[in-house]
Amino acid sequence: MDEEILQDFLVEATELIEGLDEQLTELESSPTDSDLLNAVFRGFHTIKGGAGFLGITPLVELCHRAENVFDKIRNGDLEYDHHASDVIMRAFDEISDFIDQLNDGVREFDDESNKDLIDELDRLRSGGGDDDTAQAEAAKDEGGQASGSEASAPKLELPEGVDPEGEITDDEFEALLQQRDQLTQSEDGGSGAKKLELPEGVDPEGEITDDEFEALLAQRDQLEGQDSGVPVSDKISAYSAPKEAAQPDKAAKPEPKKPAKEAKKPEPKKADAGKDKAHKPAAESTVRVDTRRLDEIMNLVGELVLVRNRLLTLRGSDDDTAEELSSAVGNLDHVTTDLQASVMKTRMQPVKKVFGRFPRVVRDLSRKLGKEINLEMKGEDTDLDKNLVEALADPLVHLVRNSVDHGVEMPDEREAEGKPREGTVILAAEQEGDHILLSITDDGKGMDPDKLRAKAVEKGVMDEVSANQLDDKSAFELIMAAGFSTADQVSDISGRGVGMDVVKNMITKLNGSIDIHSAPGEGTRISIRVPLTLAILPTLMVAFEEDSYAIPLTSVQEIFDYDGDQINKIDGQMMVRLREKSVPLLFLKDWLNPSCSKDDFSGDKVVIVSIGNQYAGLVVDQVNGQEEVVIKPLGVMMKHLEGYAGATITGNGNIALILDLPGVLKRFQF
Repeated sequence: MDEEILQDFLVEATELIEGLDEQLTELESSPTDSDLLNAVFRGFHTIKGGAGFLGITPLVELCHRAENVFDKIRNGDLEYDHHASDVIMRAFDEISDFIDQLNDGVREFDDESNKDLIDELDRLRSGGGDDDTAQAEAAKDEGGQASGSEASAPKLELPEGVDPEGEITDDEFEALLQQRDQLTQSEDGGSGAKKLELPEGVDPEGEITDDEFEALLAQRDQLEGQDSGVPVSDKISAYSAPKEAAQPDKAAKPEPKKPAKEAKKPEPKKADAGKDKAHKPAAESTVRVDTRRLDEIMNLVGELVLVRNRLLTLRGSDDDTAEELSSAVGNLDHVTTDLQASVMKTRMQPVKKVFGRFPRVVRDLSRKLGKEINLEMKGEDTDLDKNLVEALADPLVHLVRNSVDHGVEMPDEREAEGKPREGTVILAAEQEGDHILLSITDDGKGMDPDKLRAKAVEKGVMDEVSANQLDDKSAFELIMAAGFSTADQVSDISGRGVGMDVVKNMITKLNGSIDIHSAPGEGTRISIRVPLTLAILPTLMVAFEEDSYAIPLTSVQEIFDYDGDQINKIDGQMMVRLREKSVPLLFLKDWLNPSCSKDDFSGDKVVIVSIGNQYAGLVVDQVNGQEEVVIKPLGVMMKHLEGYAGATITGNGNIALILDLPGVLKRFQF
């Protein structure tokens, strides 16, 4: 098979699989939704068409059977109940597995590998009857009445000199299409075949809606059933089937070739060509680009930003060319900013790419556990960096599974506690400045901090004295310790003490943070904060003594001069009065050198920053203005340091550390 065409097919099929996964799960709660039924039908049909073009027969067979089932469902001849859903889900999983194998380089498949599933789909299509009935239905579908179709299907004649096994030109292909259309028209006219009728008010030369198109498809299927019972896809292939096979007594006669020769007249072709040109669809406005190319462009833009920053620093010189340099740098600044914004947009994807898999995860797991759970998803259109979309998939899957398994109670237990039998899991995303906030919330049994402390001692995570000193927030964070699990029994779902520590490590690598809030009997909320992008970050550059630091700009609320007379000490914490509330102060000197004398606290500026609803004032020696920085990862020796998100090179060529504000504020426990 052609590898280039195969790769195009795999890209399209992967997108269709993602959509089908969500649509099939949604269909369980809305089994009569015609839009959903039609969307699923089209999804299977499109994958079948691409697989057929590439000659992947087992995939074609599977999609065809699933498509047949949905054709009966959308026509009202079959109910989409739990049994139908389970069978279709199995078929979908097999189709998805085919696509995964093709992506992994597999090119040969066993034609009989899915025979049992195909038989089950045939039984489902026949209304759950016996095997003989199902086989009869399948035989009819596959061409049990094909002889009549083949007998009435004239043979296409290749132009002279064309190799039947070789390639053909565009003109030769157009001639064959024209020939096929003429033969079809001749066949319809001679046999009295019925033609499709457009709904009232529809312009034959204009566009039609999805509903009108679906009506035409249904009408076509009915006419085919009255005519030959052969699907259109089979009819198209029948044009190349020898007419002689159905009429052997005419096999040696040359007469059937005459219509084909007449079909080569140029006049109709001109008319058709003009018609096609007049109704040619608009060109695609999107193009698929290898993400590795985007990564290369992103890296180059990052270096360009650094050069721009350096030139902005140098343009204040007193040389004769300073004015020209300043103008050139200004132009470079505008171009770089626009280029940066454009490239960043190409890398952004909606978080729906991750969320789309969770309806199926919750559906399968809740059925396995015997629970009733409704999944709500909010903020699916929130955009973030493609690399983050991919990196967050596995951690979120684990957290959602935990909510279903550990969080939501069994229906009878919920009912006994005065709760609805159906539990709720909410998966939400929203943008907070330069960060994305993801949350997984359930209305289950919640967590008891005392039980967590006892479990930590039992598991040997810490001793009893240390456990008793933990506040509730720290007790909740015990679930992210390696080897810690709240499950009493080990199963294939949970209880092995692995997972949450891996989730925490993955989020930390993304410069993110995890917060856990829970109340016994009320439920649990796990919040994840990650940066919007891992590449370029707008910052406020500050200095302490001779060292430079970068503070994420979107977290900066205001800046004012440090005035010791406005500072008060409350319960040992330095506070500044900001309008009607007191804000705790964080002295960088105290953070960087904890052994320094508390009497030496001083500074020139106070930078008020916020993370969510938490405010703090950073006391610094100097504020050097705004600067966009390229985030460089810290070396192995510094990765363990809390409060740093990375490093960067400033406009004057110095190295500055980028502050991770959640880590900084967490360390001081305001």
